[in-house]
Amino acid sequence: MAVPGKKMEKHFSLLTIGSEEDIVLYCQPCDHDGPRLPAHGYCVECKEHLCETCFTLHKRHTLSRHHTLLDKSRMPQTMSSASVHPSQPDSLTKPCPKHMKEMIKFYCQNHEALLCSVCVTLEHTSTSCKVNYIPDISGQVINSKEHRDILKAMDTIIEQCCNKSKDMKKIIAKSNSSLTNVLADIKKFRKELNQRLDELERQAEDAAKAIQQENNENLKTVETTCNDVTKSLKTSSDTIKHLNTPKHADKLFMELKFAEQMIKDYEKRVHQSAAYDVKEYNFMPNKSISTLLDKERSLGTFIEKSLKQPSPPPAVEVKSRQISHQGKICVKTSKDKHTCFITGMTLLTPYLIITDQINNAVKMVDTLSQSVTDQLQLDTQPSKVTSVTSTELAVTLPEKQNIQFISVSSNKLKKKQTLKVDGQCYGISCCNGKLVVSFKMPEKLQILDINGTILTTVTGGDIFSSPLYVTTNTNFVYVSGWNMKTITRLNWQGEVISSYGGLTGPVYITLSDDGTIFVCDKKRNAIIEEMAGDCSTGKVVLMNLNAPYAVCWCAETSKLYFSCNTWEDKHDNFLQVVKLS
Repeated sequence: MAVPGKKMEKHFSLLTIGSEEDIVLYCQPCDHDGPRLPAHGYCVECKEHLCETCFTLHKRHTLSRHHTLLDKSRMPQTMSSASVHPSQPDSLTKPCPKHMKEMIKFYCQNHEALLCSVCVTLEHTSTSCKVNYIPDISGQVINSKEHRDILKAMDTIIEQCCNKSKDMKKIIAKSNSSLTNVLADIKKFRKELNQRLDELERQAEDAAKAIQQENNENLKTVETTCNDVTKSLKTSSDTIKHLNTPKHADKLFMELKFAEQMIKDYEKRVHQSAAYDVKEYNFMPNKSISTLLDKERSLGTFIEKSLKQPSPPPAVEVKSRQISHQGKICVKTSKDKHTCFITGMTLLTPYLIITDQINNAVKMVDTLSQSVTDQLQLDTQPSKVTSVTSTELAVTLPEKQNIQFISVSSNKLKKKQTLKVDGQCYGISCCNGKLVVSFKMPEKLQILDINGTILTTVTGGDIFSSPLYVTTNTNFVYVSGWNMKTITRLNWQGEVISSYGGLTGPVYITLSDDGTIFVCDKKRNAIIEEMAGDCSTGKVVLMNLNAPYAVCWCAETSKLYFSCNTWEDKHDNFLQVVKLS
């Protein structure tokens, strides 16, 4: 029987045969996806008629096992308006990012995640999560505080983008203007000299123009980022405003949740886009060049004055440490034909295992006697090393695309089996029986088991570039990106959690016992940077270290060991030792 004042849609589960009184009720779930089947029962909570199969499954499913079911004799014999939601099936059309063939229909309160039915079944059971069907809860977002807060947050980021772009234009213009003055001063100074200064003048001009070009490229990057963020957020904001009606509550709910993630991502992008340290320049002539021209090697000096506004103090402070230099350990042996280049370190107390890339060697260093006690020669250059167990190591061999396992027994190093990988492997770290390996060609990160089975792959691109160094703990994976000048923190599913920028040449990284990260910033006046484990803040710990490269932390002695990469024997053939307390 037709419902008064209700126009029947084509997907309603009833069929009129003959007169208005001859009604056959059909299974509503099957109407959407399969053949029509007669109704065998009715769910009070779902307000749907069910066939025999759906009726049985309804009792078993995690989300519906406690629903009130009416059998065929007790089920409603008419289609009530409350049992039909013509707008809901059409609104739940957003595909699940994990299961593309499934639509998002549920929301997990515990994980604040939008889910499809497969996600609920596999990862968000009723025993562990509070999962809601979106149409049941979406109405509460209409004109809600959440709705207003999301729009307000979007407007804030858009305003920040506009301000950042304007500020960057001003300081770039000022920097470029100062460089124009520098060029004029160079010309004026150049006129007082003879033709022997031609080459030096061209060098100075090229340096100034290179800075201008970098400034313009930085400005273009900031403008592009801000424009992209603004455009994306305005589009999302317009969509949210348009959907702010009961009719579109489901879509509005999902758009708001997607917008929350966009806001988090874009806040980070806007912050990182303005991380350039733009400087203003003045030209200082070399007064002695007129009389000592033959001995001088430069036309003058660019004096930098930073135009970047100081950043607000970080919310999390890295604790201060007392620093005590403990000397150095010579790691060059009679077997070495070249200056050492220590590219990897790991600790097997009291031994420090190091990889000497130039001399194709893995060395065992006794930290007590401060001497090399064993040396294993390889037929190719090793890169990084990690401890797998208390008696086993793993070393990456980029040229052969292999991981070499090495046993440590009776204070001796011995080669064991090798593991073939699909790329030039560099960084390596082992935790809980899993290997995390970073690759340069192609740029990616892989999580493998000890037998080489690939568990997770994370490609580079916008996540990291040249990820040559990794370290791990039970919760996270940390990747040092040389080209992007960042430290990226990922979970063990390969998802990016946070990152730390502002570095100039990050290389090797290691973790202390309290989760603090130590990273060698090779280009930044040879500085080691100390960061909180969540990558929220960082500070300089040691300066003027002659290009630190590989680093290792000993929790038992609170000592930091690091190598240098200067191509000079007096620095590179030694491990420096510093105690931090």
